Amino acid sequence: MPELMPGPVVIPVPGGKTIEEFVGMVATGDDSVSIAHMVAPAGWEEPAQTPEFDEFTIVLEGSMTVETDDGPMIVSAGQAVITRAGETVRYSTPDGARYIAVCVPAFTLEGAHRHDQDIDPD
Repeated sequence: MPELMPGPVVIPVPGGKTIEEFVGMVATGDDSVSIAHMVAPAGWEEPAQTPEFDEFTIVLEGSMTVETDDGPMIVSAGQAVITRAGETVRYSTPDGARYIAVCVPAFTLEGAHRHDQDIDPD
């Protein structure tokens, strides 16, 4: 039977970013996928990470910078980016962004394998 998600679970994070998880470990206990609506203010950034999950990101408004070993790329509203498990990636929103993130398997902080910004992950 279909299951209605009446609304997201808001997950607090530092830096002014808002995570509204509709499906995933926090919202539904699902470990196979997570689906979240994100709002990141101008100037938000996070440390590099080498996650155990694929991440599919659709930018709805604004833009985000995605830094990889191949260099930075700008993902603008109406575009998407796919990052694969095992790739080192760093996200930031110099001008702010609203986006949808889908992680397979579901996002977990432990599975993100975040690095200190001062440490080379290699």
